[in-house]
Amino acid sequence: MQRLTASPVPGLSPAQHGEGPTWDAGRGELLWVDISGGLVRRAAVDAEGALTETGVHRGGDTVGAVVPAAGGGWLLAADGGFTHLAADGTARVLVTLTGEGGTEADGGTRMNDAACDPAGRFLAGTMAFDQRPGAGTLYRLDLDGTVTTVLDELTVSNGIDWSPDGRTVYLADSGPGLVHAFAYDVGTGAFTDGRVLLEFDPDDGVADGLTVDDEGCLWTALWGGGQVRRWSPEGELLAVVEVPGVAQTSSCAFAGPARDLLVVSTSAEGLDDDARAAQPDAGRLFTARPGVTGPPAGVYRGPLEGLRQQG
Repeated sequence: MQRLTASPVPGLSPAQHGEGPTWDAGRGELLWVDISGGLVRRAAVDAEGALTETGVHRGGDTVGAVVPAAGGGWLLAADGGFTHLAADGTARVLVTLTGEGGTEADGGTRMNDAACDPAGRFLAGTMAFDQRPGAGTLYRLDLDGTVTTVLDELTVSNGIDWSPDGRTVYLADSGPGLVHAFAYDVGTGAFTDGRVLLEFDPDDGVADGLTVDDEGCLWTALWGGGQVRRWSPEGELLAVVEVPGVAQTSSCAFAGPARDLLVVSTSAEGLDDDARAAQPDAGRLFTARPGVTGPPAGVYRGPLEGLRQQG
């Protein structure tokens, strides 16, 4: 089994709740979010793996995920729905989903992790601020602008990605610490034949963000475990990437001109003063080179006007 240690990226300020790194191939930039800061951050990545921040934009009170949009700028899973972030940094709410939104104080829900499927649909999940079981939902934004519920009764709908052939979709639910695998119909966006692929012991951390590499293997960040792990499509553990000095590893993606740099996001969310002092790198990005490559971010190819929730 391969064992690696990731290194903190110098020169970038830490996020409070860093999440969702993804490679915007069209712009040649790494995107990631600070969920509780409501920020979208961007950085150039050179061939040696050095990162240089190129922009910081406010996308809402909370921003769970960002993807490139074919119509220009980026699509966000933000607050209680979907927001368009223009290239000049202007954020415009496109749709607020029924039952989503609110605040931590009133027990509301917010958008969490999201990604685009091979056809360009946007799939985005939600969670309650208090992480109560059953409050999470996975939505699909179709190419005609219709928003459909795909799965409900989740707890923390989290990392989502597809096999290289598009026939399998992986979804983490961080509440029970599971990674599900479903058969996927790229033509319709339908999920069928769901099964539990991975189940984590709470002592190891829980499944958070994830990505699938070009060989079809799954990389999962373990929140509370300070690791990213690589798995075969059958669930065999193939590699462990240690993220030293930080417990809350939140997500991962491949980035850079050759897409061979594994970027790992981390978080300082919820740490008290003692824990924060003991984890000074919490919230920073980390990188490693595991010897494989991964795909760029899927691009949202639907409309940026007239979105509507089905039903």
